[in-house]
Parts: sequence; structure tokens; C-alpha cells
Amino acid sequence: MPLKFIDLFAGLGGFHLALQKLGHKCVFASELMPELRKLYKINHNIECAGNINEVNIEKDIPKHDILCAGFPCQPFSQAGAQMGFKDEKRGNLFYKIMEILEYHKPEFVFLENVPNLKSHDGGNTYKVIHNKLSKLYEVKEDILSPHYFGVPQHRTRFYIVGRLKEKGGLKDFIFPNHDERPECDINTIIVADDDDYMTLKETTRTHITVWQKFLDILVDNKVKIPTFPIWAMEFGATYNYEGIAPYYQRRSVLNGKKGKFGEEIFGNSKDDCLQCLPIYAQTNKTEVNYNFPAWKKQYIRLNREFYTNNKSILDEWLERIKDFENSHQKFEWNCGYEEHPTINDKIVQFRPSGIRVKKPTFSPALVLTTTQIPIFPWITTPKGEQGRYMTRKEAAKLQCMEDLKEYPDTIAKAFRAFGNAVNVEIVKRIAENLLKNCEANQ
Repeated sequence: MPLKFIDLFAGLGGFHLALQKLGHKCVFASELMPELRKLYKINHNIECAGNINEVNIEKDIPKHDILCAGFPCQPFSQAGAQMGFKDEKRGNLFYKIMEILEYHKPEFVFLENVPNLKSHDGGNTYKVIHNKLSKLYEVKEDILSPHYFGVPQHRTRFYIVGRLKEKGGLKDFIFPNHDERPECDINTIIVADDDDYMTLKETTRTHITVWQKFLDILVDNKVKIPTFPIWAMEFGATYNYEGIAPYYQRRSVLNGKKGKFGEEIFGNSKDDCLQCLPIYAQTNKTEVNYNFPAWKKQYIRLNREFYTNNKSILDEWLERIKDFENSHQKFEWNCGYEEHPTINDKIVQFRPSGIRVKKPTFSPALVLTTTQIPIFPWITTPKGEQGRYMTRKEAAKLQCMEDLKEYPDTIAKAFRAFGNAVNVEIVKRIAENLLKNCEANQ
């Protein structure tokens, strides 16, 4: 029998697509962003309410069997300030969910958030959530990613489900088994003839070419590709980093040492001297006793040792990278050993932490900014260009949302929406287990 569900913080309607596939009916949806509300009407043929805080729980929300909510994750995300419930705009929205649950008492609750929710504030945040839900529901949770089930995207998310205790609780419910991980192939979502794509800039192509030359030099000289991130700015540097960080050192200590790319540190002020360092070494953000964190010191040490051992083969190449943006002077090869390593058949991502290259198995998680959209260098576009960024259609397929009639009309807006969306296939698999097993025990 079809069940009725509501879709809160609905976005593009990932919960809607999944539950509709299982034959259930959406009776209410809410989404803050006006453009996404318009798309929700186009894609799902239902009016979408606005700010949930302005919705009358008794009058505006009809009776329903399942409450679905991918409630805002920014207050709990490792990428944000992690303010949690202290975030005045978004951190208290879980309590709005609880108000709806306490009034309507739907049989099932189905929530999604970032994995960090479970460990946020030493586990206290989730303890509050679990305790609140457990007054009415038996609750279970798990962390799942699409690539666990063959969908080529690495995107771990925290899923919480519950069933009213008075209805018998969860009983035999289990989350989808993900012990056996199938092989993923990014080519399964690629739309080769898609002519709606973001063009690679010539500077981006140049950066890829120069880093390919780096790999070629290492191979030609039988040097193993480092497993640690390459920070080329450290090549030739001698500034002190093991003790107190440079920001807290005296100008006299900095002067005369060598900074980024082995260039001498000099200046008429300490500020001048700090500008001669790699940007990550200029920071006043340190740990105990004004020291860099251990991981940063390790990367600096490894890069200096690598350069010392290979200076003669790298110096000519190094000149080609000095004018790159800071983050593009870093490089991460995440592909293991290859006899003839090549970037052009890999997934490339330009990140704040550097240019990351990985095997064409699964995509990194979709993020909210166009600067980190994955690049597929091997694709020949309909116009004959070699290489392009992932398209809107491909992002939709990664989120199993290819059935949507319409996407946001720009790549930037589309990736922001897809980056915030729940994955349809995972929601569908969990819902199948949740509703099937629980119905069997009624």
C-alpha cells in the first residue's frame, strides 16, 4: 500500500525520487531556495513551501507516514565552522523536525547528514539527536557512500532511520549490506556527446602538461613517484619549521634563510620576510607551543628530502612552475605505481590543497563550487577539444537523478544543488529495507 511522505529541506528532491520509485506519494515539501522550489514544482508536480520555520505545523503539513529530511549539514561539516546547534540559522533546525514528529507522529523518520555529525562536539551533538528521537522512535544509523554499491562517486553520508516504538520499532531492519564493494568505473556515467560543458582554460591545460612533465622526468630517471603530496615551494627552502612557526620567529631568525623555491628571505620588516615563505608557512594558526601540526612538518620534511635527492633533475622543470597559483604548485598522485604514469587518462581535480590526480574509478564527492569540478582529460568534446569538466548531466547521474526533467540552468548552480542533494540510489536501498522489513513485522 502506498505510504505518504513529506520532504523537508527538499533541494532537488532526492528523497522524493527514491520513494516515488517505490510507489509512495509526497504530500508536502519544503525548501528555502526560491529557484529550487520552482524546479521542485517542474520536476515533481507539487507546490513546495518555503522556510520551514514559517510553516504552520498543524494547518500546513498534512498527516503522513514518513518524514524525510536532509537537514542542513554546514553546522556539522568538517569543512565549516562546526558550530552545530550554536548556528542560529541552521543548527537548530533539527528541533523543528522534532516539533513535526511530536505533533504528527509519522510511523517512520528518515534523515541524512554529513558523517561528522556523529563525532561532532565529541559525540554530544548526535547524543542529543539520538535521545530526542528515541523518545518516540527506535533508531538506527549508518554511514554509506554510493561507491559502496557501484555508483561511481565517493560520498560518505550519515543516515538515520527510525520507526515508532508503538508500531513495533525497527525489529529486523538492517541497512543495506556494504561489506563487498563492487568495482566502479567513472565511464559508466560519462555522456560523451554532451555539448553543455565548461571549457578547460589554456592555463589549466598548461598546468596539467607541466605536471605530466614532472612525472616523465621521474620515470626517465627511475625515481619513484612520491606517495605524499608534492609541495614544490619547499624545493630549496631552509627556513626553520621544526620549532616555533615562522610567524612567531624574530626577523633576525628569518633573514638569510631560504624561503619558497629556495629564494633568499629578506626585507625591511618581518612582514616582508614572511611574504618570502610558502603561503601555508606564513600562518599564525598553530598548535601547542606555536608549532606547526605534525602532519605539516612531515610534509615539509619529506619534500625537502625529495628535492635534495633529486635536485639535478628537477631544477630546470622547477622554473616552469614558479608563476603558478599557490595551490597549483602542489600535486597529489593518488594512482599508485604505473610503469608509464599519465594524467590524461585519470580524473583530475584542482583543489585548494593542490592538483589531485586519481584513477578513473569513482568521482570525488560533488562539492558546491565550480573550482573543484572533476576534469576528464581523455574525453574528446563534440567540438573536437581534448578534455573537459564534468557536465550537469553527469553530475545528475552520480546522484542517480537523471530522471529529473530540468536541472538548474548554469553549471555553478547545478553543482551547488547536486552537491547538497541526497543520493537517490542509497535512499531507495535503505527505504526498501526499512519499509519492507517493518511491514512484514506488522
